[in-house]
Amino acid sequence: MLKVAIFPNFQKKNALLCAKQAAERLHTFGAEVWVDEAYSKEFAEFPYLHFGVFSSLVYQMDIVIAIGGDGTMLRCAKQMISSDAKLLGINTGHLGFMAGLEPHELDSLSRLVSGAYYVSERMFLQGTLTDGDHSTTFTVLNDIAVSGLYGKVFDFSVYSDDHLIGRYRADGVVCSTPTGSTAYALSAGGPLVEPELQLIEIALICPHSLFNRPLLLSADRRITIRHTASSAKNILLSADGEPPIAFPAEHRLDIVRSRHTVSLISLNSGSFYDAVNRKLMQSIKGF
Repeated sequence: MLKVAIFPNFQKKNALLCAKQAAERLHTFGAEVWVDEAYSKEFAEFPYLHFGVFSSLVYQMDIVIAIGGDGTMLRCAKQMISSDAKLLGINTGHLGFMAGLEPHELDSLSRLVSGAYYVSERMFLQGTLTDGDHSTTFTVLNDIAVSGLYGKVFDFSVYSDDHLIGRYRADGVVCSTPTGSTAYALSAGGPLVEPELQLIEIALICPHSLFNRPLLLSADRRITIRHTASSAKNILLSADGEPPIAFPAEHRLDIVRSRHTVSLISLNSGSFYDAVNRKLMQSIKGF
């Protein structure tokens, strides 16, 4: 029997209703449905549900369904690292670019049981912030951003395998996966990148130059970022939009491809470009 875990974000409007409807349909379609025990009260009316600690039960699942926005999917994907489960997103957020399903399409969940779905393998990045013998490591599906506090401009250098790419003055820099190319990197002027590609994108944030352009590097490179800002409090690092941490000048940031990947599920045949036109072009099309 197919084992499916639901990972909801109840801070999103209609996420609880959507999670309950998804659980009902999955059970009807013949799946074994699991939810984190922290939500047992919210799902008390469903006697057929199973409960456990998500961080442990994820390793027993075939599929995990994240219900919320793109941030929910990012948090869920990182909790799935090292598991064999595949990830499906149901969008109850604003954009939900990474989601494979909308709330009105829940009947399509039957395709999970029959195996009639598409899988997109996505790479992670691993970042390490180092000061002497001390280091902090984090894994991201979208991006790692370094920026000045309150948009403060600063000087920094970017290296590829210890070879200098360039010295820049800008509001910051975003290093992203192909998945993250449609997030912060796109807003910083980066290109659209097909999400299954294996590469690292570097996009400067508001560079003080007419000639700086985004870079696409081999995923096998090691990217290093150093800066010369005098105040440690003025330069911040954020991984996948999480609360930022200080990036002092005496530290170095190294970014490489992670050995981990995640398999994202789509339940329709729509391409990456269909999602681009349907979701990223909304304001231009006026709907």
